[in-house]
Amino acid sequence: MKKILHLLLGCSAFLLYACSAGNTINFDVTENYILIPVEDNAPESVVQFSVDGEKIGEPMYIRVSQTKTGYWVPIDVSKYKGRKVTLTFEHVNKTDIGFSRIKQSDSFEFDYSETYRPLYHFTPKYGWMNDPNGMVYHNGEYHLFYQYNPYGSRWANMHWGHAVSKDLVSWEHLPFALAPDSLGSIFSGSAVIDKDNTAGFGNDAMIAIYTSAGKIQTQSIAYSLDNGRTFTTYEENPVLSDLSYPDFRDPKVFWHNATNQWIMALATGQTISFYGSDNLKEWNKLSEFGEGIGAHGGVWECPDLFPLTYNGQTKWVLFVSINPGGPNGGSATQYFIGDFDGKTFKPDALPYPLWLDYGRDNYAGVTWSNIPESDGRKLFIGWMNNWDYANHIPPVHFKGASTLPRELKLAHNGEHLVVANPPAEEVNALRGNTKKIDAFTVNKSHTIDNLTEGNTGSFEIEMDIEAGSASVFSFILANGKGERTVFSFDPEKGVFGIDRSKSGIVDFSDNFASETIKAPLVKKKSYQIRIFVDRASVECFVNDGELVQTNSIFPTEPYNSLSFESDEEVTISSINVYPIRSK
Repeated sequence: MKKILHLLLGCSAFLLYACSAGNTINFDVTENYILIPVEDNAPESVVQFSVDGEKIGEPMYIRVSQTKTGYWVPIDVSKYKGRKVTLTFEHVNKTDIGFSRIKQSDSFEFDYSETYRPLYHFTPKYGWMNDPNGMVYHNGEYHLFYQYNPYGSRWANMHWGHAVSKDLVSWEHLPFALAPDSLGSIFSGSAVIDKDNTAGFGNDAMIAIYTSAGKIQTQSIAYSLDNGRTFTTYEENPVLSDLSYPDFRDPKVFWHNATNQWIMALATGQTISFYGSDNLKEWNKLSEFGEGIGAHGGVWECPDLFPLTYNGQTKWVLFVSINPGGPNGGSATQYFIGDFDGKTFKPDALPYPLWLDYGRDNYAGVTWSNIPESDGRKLFIGWMNNWDYANHIPPVHFKGASTLPRELKLAHNGEHLVVANPPAEEVNALRGNTKKIDAFTVNKSHTIDNLTEGNTGSFEIEMDIEAGSASVFSFILANGKGERTVFSFDPEKGVFGIDRSKSGIVDFSDNFASETIKAPLVKKKSYQIRIFVDRASVECFVNDGELVQTNSIFPTEPYNSLSFESDEEVTISSINVYPIRSK
């Protein structure tokens, strides 16, 4: 994080007025925040915020503490100082401890030192985060919007959170960009820069296209003329609806030069539907894709359609996230490679389903729009979690993190084309002083202790493995408590597996570590490996991202040893270990 704030909780006395009928609390606002104590296992309470008797915004859903306080969440009331604010609770008893502890404060404390707070992956300051949304580059900044609950660390109250970066690794938190309105919560979507003012909001307006999730799911737009700092909701929302699709969401929009129109890829149940528009306000359906191809074990979500080049030929790639139905259970992102003519997507004949990441914890990722032509890369980021257990992972003050930013490339893995996704080159700037380890040959076992000095649990390992004739080999990351994550290669059977059953805390969900996480492995003479460990995650990239596994882990102390095991000779021709500096 660019700005790590440790705010002291300095709550002072406040005026608590007599409650009216029902469970209400009235404040004469004198400080910046109203703090509400939260207990994650308490039931959700509907909370309405009012100022001088007038309702402000939509109701919030907050798990107000009943028996104990796990953490606090703030409501920013700084602009209402000197006015009367009322909180009305539908499902809170006055005898609940949380009701009596609601208070004003000039500051708000959140714990950046929490054990499983990543050092170099993006996380929200506090609260819940899931899908990345609206990623767009504009005026020297990468914008990352994301599904956000500012009123608890479980899924609810979907807003668009907002952060910006100039380098993809150091992020500045900004106030949330979009909040629930009369049309519903703000679900996933995208953002574009309207360079030619096709929508009439102004040249270079940043326009967010998102799903309004109320009683039905519809598509809405909002625009910003100040580089995403504030958004104005289009008064004639929604701009697209279709009652025939109960699941009708996650618009990804881009400008298609060849047909001179905006294209929207939209998740429509078990398919992706494509729409066209001249102005982002009026849309016509072009085609529908997905029947009889790919994985269909769950609902299709968060599509993305974009071109990539391989050997001078342009191909189109369609991302489709699916939940459940991933290759190792729960949620994952599949993709298709083919052609798009501005109306219809036609997939190439490949062994579908193909998966961007075979690990358990990379979901709903999409690409940044408006990357300058001088850069030319297709940049991606995903949500590092899985719906099988997302609400129950150990972090307390926050839940959810992003993957490393990655560059998407077409590559040939020796059998067919794949979408490789190695880390973006900007990640290299995080490296500390290199620890070089001389080449060695493994015959049975070999262990390297003390991977980094003053180990914080955040480091990168880069190594080349010459497999020779070995049929099976593995390497293990471990700590002094015997907790370990095992990476196993079986070239003969064509399997790369990760076992996190003894990785640390695993008992918060039966779905977390019950089975080895497997990926298809193409047999090769050597493998180039990059592993990024960041306190609560391991991202493993094989052969420049041709094969990727991203998995959450929760060791009770940092991993600090690397062991190798093989019944036949395997040569480790190079190893570099890099401590990762704080952003």
